[in-house]
Amino acid sequence: MKEKVISGIQQIGIGVPNVREAWIWYKQSFGVDIRMFEDSAVAEHMLPYTGGKPQKRHAALALNLQGGGGFEIWQYVERTPLSAKFEIQLGDLGIFAAKIKCHHAKQTLDYLKSKGVEILSGILRDPRGKEHFFVRDPYGNIFQLVTSITWFRNEKKHTGAAYGAVIGVSDMDRSIDFYRSLLGYDQVIFDESTIFGEFACVPGGNNKFRRVLLRHSKPRLGAFSPVFGTSEIELVQVLDRQPQKIYKERFWGDLGFIHLCFDINGMDLLREECKQKGFPFTVDVNHSFDMGEAAGSFSYTEDPDGALIEFVETHKIPILKSMGWYLNLRKRKPEKPLPRWLLNAIRFNRAKDIK
Repeated sequence: MKEKVISGIQQIGIGVPNVREAWIWYKQSFGVDIRMFEDSAVAEHMLPYTGGKPQKRHAALALNLQGGGGFEIWQYVERTPLSAKFEIQLGDLGIFAAKIKCHHAKQTLDYLKSKGVEILSGILRDPRGKEHFFVRDPYGNIFQLVTSITWFRNEKKHTGAAYGAVIGVSDMDRSIDFYRSLLGYDQVIFDESTIFGEFACVPGGNNKFRRVLLRHSKPRLGAFSPVFGTSEIELVQVLDRQPQKIYKERFWGDLGFIHLCFDINGMDLLREECKQKGFPFTVDVNHSFDMGEAAGSFSYTEDPDGALIEFVETHKIPILKSMGWYLNLRKRKPEKPLPRWLLNAIRFNRAKDIK
């Protein structure tokens, strides 16, 4: 390979106190009903972020085939996960909110309200005029529902799944360079500095911010790119207070948004590129790692403020688990999308619950 291939946002990791309970809530609210893998094991490779000790965990990756990345729902087994010791505010360093794509903002808001979801705002418009609104899950995590016109399947759900993230940063220009040069978010959709009325509904939202929305100008390539689709990163720098690190004195896997994960091909190329640009891998599993029903290699780096970015090179996925049909992706051209009929077959992994 001459260059890396980024297929899109594979998933956003969410640390929760109870995987089974969270699965039900996220499935009902955001339609993530495809269980790609579920695994109970020891996280032995994450020692830099787990106190230097292997930690037992239970995790499941859930997708919504209407489009977008999935959720990696993650729970410690032998320790009580910690919440932040302070109220997390907009502009604090790290992943503040997950973006979720929806068809129609008002209809989606009404649906979520009918399900008892905590609604933080009415319909808002961002600086480009796009409708959105904010909600909060039972664990205190904030989600921004953003209208989208790009979808993979029509399953008559109100939403897809992960569409990006709102990330607090301390040096906007340095962070823009990171997400542009390493992850291909080369389009600045808006770059404004003010007190944004639409943020008044979230903690810390009344401060003054520099706010930059990034998108990628080139279509994503690779096996799962038709499902993951387009995405956006919103960087927020608070200008009139000192931000705190969201995961200060906590472990990866503790409560909240623990990482943003990209499905990639060309891990060796990416390793060298990250090193050259001053963001070397902090975790590097350079072999095919078995995750129960799927397999791949993975690595982590940190953005300029320490937010964890995961890269996964997928080697095996289940297509029809009941018949033992698994797909080996190592034999395919990295940039070539899987046929739509094959991606559609993943719907047979729809699950009522997790174990």
